Amino acid sequence: MKPPLPANPRHIAILRLSALGDACNLVPTVRALQRRFPEARITWIIGKGEHSLLAGLSGVEFVVYDKASGLAGMRRLWRELAGTRFDVLLHMQQALRASVLSLGLKADARLGYDKARSKDCQHWFTSHRLPAHPQAHVLDSFMDFARALGVEDDRPEWHLPVPPEAYEEAYRLSGEAPYLVINPCSNARLRNFRNWSVEGYASVVEHAWVQYGLKSVLTGGPSATERDMAGQIQALCQPGSVVNAVGATSLKGLLALIDGARLAIAPDTGPVHMANALSTPTLGLYATTNPDRAAPYLWREFVVNAYPRALRTYLNKSVSDVAWGQRVRHADAMGLIEADEVIARLDALLTATADRGALDEH
Repeated sequence: MKPPLPANPRHIAILRLSALGDACNLVPTVRALQRRFPEARITWIIGKGEHSLLAGLSGVEFVVYDKASGLAGMRRLWRELAGTRFDVLLHMQQALRASVLSLGLKADARLGYDKARSKDCQHWFTSHRLPAHPQAHVLDSFMDFARALGVEDDRPEWHLPVPPEAYEEAYRLSGEAPYLVINPCSNARLRNFRNWSVEGYASVVEHAWVQYGLKSVLTGGPSATERDMAGQIQALCQPGSVVNAVGATSLKGLLALIDGARLAIAPDTGPVHMANALSTPTLGLYATTNPDRAAPYLWREFVVNAYPRALRTYLNKSVSDVAWGQRVRHADAMGLIEADEVIARLDALLTATADRGALDEH
């Protein structure tokens, strides 16, 4: 008979390597564990880029695994932790690579997802499983790990660390005038299809500039696709209405830029969850992923949700017909989002958060 999960763990390991948005959604679980077990050590085994985003998170010891290092990197990590034994390992990464990595970690208990949520046979690598939680938001799926350890206070808190030099970096790009952050692209994974249209974004930039005097700061990584899309958006917009900062920020600088924004707009990608974590008003654009599962958690009511339309159009199904987490992998799906509905959500979100705008001006 297996022993129960520890009632008062002294050293908790979290295994979650990627991605940026998921790392942001996991931070409230860390904060809940810290409130419940203030004396416990928390070690988070994390990916290299994700560590760049969250470095300095209070009360957390990070151990970084560079996914590009493969098995050699795993061996280095195992040697680094050879003298460490955890009371419990929270196995939050549903990927075979992470499960193989977990084999070299010493833990009295290994907690993973229930079989319905488990992927890549993760349940073979754990001693305990979460209770079932169908149709959970990603943030709540992570919080289930804290609840399984007895956490009752599960209110979402982040307190992300943003150093002064990151705000200096952001200021050099944004200046003093109020601005929106628009992150047009998601990351370039195979058949991701989460990017909206150049023309749609340009319409939103124009509306924000003419109606509210808000310039738009375009953000993103240095890839050719992101640079090209930002250039096309800028070419359609009035001079002065757009700052092209694509490829020009560090991750901490991006956090600072988002923190100072009046509002952030993005598809289902890291910056939409970074904005949510910073309590920046957030407008998510969703068609290929279900926002009930992956929307910016605090701003779910303001999401533009074309996911049901995409299911009907490309799969001839409704939300109730498909598995939780089903994606619509069609290149035209995001085109179902109309500029008018994004602009209407933008107006509603700016109105609902008008007090924040007044504070930003003083």
